[in-house]
Amino acid sequence: MARVALVTGGTRGIGEAVCTGLKAAGFSVAAVYVGSDERAADFTARTGIKAWKFNVADHQAVLDGVAAIEAELGPVDVAVNNAGITRDGTLLKMSFEAWKEVIDVNLGGCFNIAKAVFPGMRQRGWGRIVNIGSINGQAGQYGQVNYAAAKSGIHGFTKALAQEGAKFGVTVNAIAPGYIDTDMVAAVPPDVLEKIVAKIPVGRLGHAEEIARAVVFLAGEDAGFITGSTMSVNGGQHMY
Repeated sequence: MARVALVTGGTRGIGEAVCTGLKAAGFSVAAVYVGSDERAADFTARTGIKAWKFNVADHQAVLDGVAAIEAELGPVDVAVNNAGITRDGTLLKMSFEAWKEVIDVNLGGCFNIAKAVFPGMRQRGWGRIVNIGSINGQAGQYGQVNYAAAKSGIHGFTKALAQEGAKFGVTVNAIAPGYIDTDMVAAVPPDVLEKIVAKIPVGRLGHAEEIARAVVFLAGEDAGFITGSTMSVNGGQHMY
């Protein structure tokens, strides 16, 4: 029977690539989304992967949503915490709401999903949690104190939870993407994006499929000796 993988923010960008990569690797995949129903329906039509709608920042909604997924597909063996948002601005201009929303979704979502799936993984003696961090959580970024704090928090969360899961066969790792050619990066003004690419040693943006391949590797049977690690996939932009 195929192992079940859950991917948050799974119907677009990196999340979509992760979903299709895991499906190709033989997993039964559940995509989680909170935005456009039309986009989610299109995603399911194209990929054959069912999408469930709930907000990862809402603790009870996550518990209920994961229960619904498990009732249909079976226990979640792999959880990929990919959901993330930006509300950029300097500290002087940033509202408390912009701070809290990013922390609640990007970091709180990791806690909520882990809280829902970790006990079962531990009980069954096998599990993989992969958290999507960011180069900006490692190096910082002007105008992103909320996003950088949340992503940096993900890296610490990963190391701590890895210690709780290790002896139970549950690995917890993070991937820190650099600048990837997703809708989020496409929204960056062209002149700013040109300067960003100029700082990437390989000379280009990354592709969502490159992040997906890293996730599939960490989710696999052969990655059981890797836990508490952060894999940087950034074209050499930040060597951490």
